[in-house]
Amino acid sequence: MRATAECLVELGWSGTTTTAVSERAGVSRGAQLHHYPTRAELVVAAVEHVAVARTEELLRTADTLPGDERRTLAVLELLAELYTGPLFEAAVELWVAARTDPQLHAVVAPLEDRLGREGYRLALELLGADDARPEIRDAVGATLDLVRGFGLANLLSDDRSRRSRLLRQWAAMLDTVLAEG
Repeated sequence: MRATAECLVELGWSGTTTTAVSERAGVSRGAQLHHYPTRAELVVAAVEHVAVARTEELLRTADTLPGDERRTLAVLELLAELYTGPLFEAAVELWVAARTDPQLHAVVAPLEDRLGREGYRLALELLGADDARPEIRDAVGATLDLVRGFGLANLLSDDRSRRSRLLRQWAAMLDTVLAEG
């Protein structure tokens, strides 16, 4: 799974062939094909596997987040890190390829829907927020849109200082929404 995700990040969708993945993983092509008959199945399984591992890692990290007024910013930085890392790069490769490939779209869209819902629940949990109020749902959704946007911007250039400044501003606004009611 790791070899597939690495290929996707380094080589893109077009360069991530089953042969390239088998070679990188050190497994026979027959063994790889036995478990994942198509490139799409292999790549989607790899992205899902890495996403689950990354979510588990984030949940372990959550125990070290501050419990005071610094928590919201710490959560935003953690989410931004998730969406500016290799997993997000691999996901973007899949999204772009799935846009014009109906077979890939058929497997990527449901995965992305599920991962999006899980990301939303993770953000709620890390923020200690209850989305019973529509403004909380909107604020958490906008937060995820914001960090995904940072991830897209980060694909072409490193904008850490700008991102850091905007995350501080967003944390202050988000704290206001979370405190209301």
